Amino acid sequence: MQPEELFGLALGIVPPWEVTSVSFSKESSRLDITIDFQRGASFPCPVCGALAPVHDTVEKQWRHLNFFQYEAYLRARVPRVKCPNSGCGVKLVQVPWARAGSGFTLLFEALVMTMSRDMPVNVIATLFAVTDKRLWRVLDSYTELARSREDYSGVCRIGIDETAARRGHEYVTFFFDLDRRKLLFGTEGKDNETVTRFVADLKSHGGAPELITDAAIDMSKAFIKGVREQLPNAAVTFDPFHVIKLMNDTLAKVRAEDARSFPEILKKSRYLFLKNPENLRPEENERLDAILASQNLKSAEAYLHKLNLQNVYFAANRQEAETLLTQWCRAAAKSSISLIKKMATTVKDHWHGILSHFDSKLTSGFLEGINSLIQAAKARARGYRNPRNLITMAYIIAGKLNFKSLYPQPT
Repeated sequence: MQPEELFGLALGIVPPWEVTSVSFSKESSRLDITIDFQRGASFPCPVCGALAPVHDTVEKQWRHLNFFQYEAYLRARVPRVKCPNSGCGVKLVQVPWARAGSGFTLLFEALVMTMSRDMPVNVIATLFAVTDKRLWRVLDSYTELARSREDYSGVCRIGIDETAARRGHEYVTFFFDLDRRKLLFGTEGKDNETVTRFVADLKSHGGAPELITDAAIDMSKAFIKGVREQLPNAAVTFDPFHVIKLMNDTLAKVRAEDARSFPEILKKSRYLFLKNPENLRPEENERLDAILASQNLKSAEAYLHKLNLQNVYFAANRQEAETLLTQWCRAAAKSSISLIKKMATTVKDHWHGILSHFDSKLTSGFLEGINSLIQAAKARARGYRNPRNLITMAYIIAGKLNFKSLYPQPT
């Protein structure tokens, strides 16, 4: 079997295309495979599909999978056809081994898509000696195409979460389907306009904002405003995670104030207060008990308020939860600690959303799990200069998009 025939079979080249030459250069570390079409061949018009004769050709080149450690390229004269049907004109034929406008073969792009789940794009770019911008264009193209085929007509319960593309830099907001446990939409920013953009995207995929019955969000005023304006039938749920996180933030501030006055007692005690009691090691539990027994520590009172607030979420139903939350608010409002009083006011201001959890049973556990995967990808990439890249990677990780139908799978 001749090399041309062998590579033709390996590449899946079928008539009227054929491999006409194969050249290898060790000096330039590359393999060039030339493909051409048979004389007299006709091709379907890219516009109407009618067979049309070749008008002229354009020389093109595509990067292919590496041949061992060497770069491999496909080269071909790509025909332009002049369609006999009026209105079509002269059009460039679509080759079967690459996307229109791409400088990579389908198999190369399939491998990049597969690797991008576990490797930073700049590392993949270095491995294949291409720029990361070119690879991001590949990821963006497939993500946009896969998302264009998504159907959101069944979406009725959503979760909203935001994260920073880089530490202290631009934020992005993600919208999730809590029933199908997948990412629906990502957008830059964290204001109420993010909800407006989500609704527009939802409609473009067959969804209806009036069918959204529940929205699990944090206590962001922007998200609250956006949901009320754009999702008129959605009951807002403030997830337990965000409520307890806010309480933990309050406790941390109280402990920090105490630590300045009692440094020896509270040295390296931050995580003792943040951990749940059942997660403490015996020696940690012993030290925390000693701290709580100390005199004049506001931290001890704040810690008890935290435990009592957590106990609200062990209630069997909304009625019991409301009773416990009422008792907690009364006790917190009488506290001599201003930060605890402020927390009580915050709980009252978000009363219905907090108690809505006991009706909807929505939690952000899934969102936090997905966010940890996104954060891991961000850490591997050492942050994303462009927030759009973070959104694209989030779709790849959490969008449950059907990429396999878009390109051949690498074997």
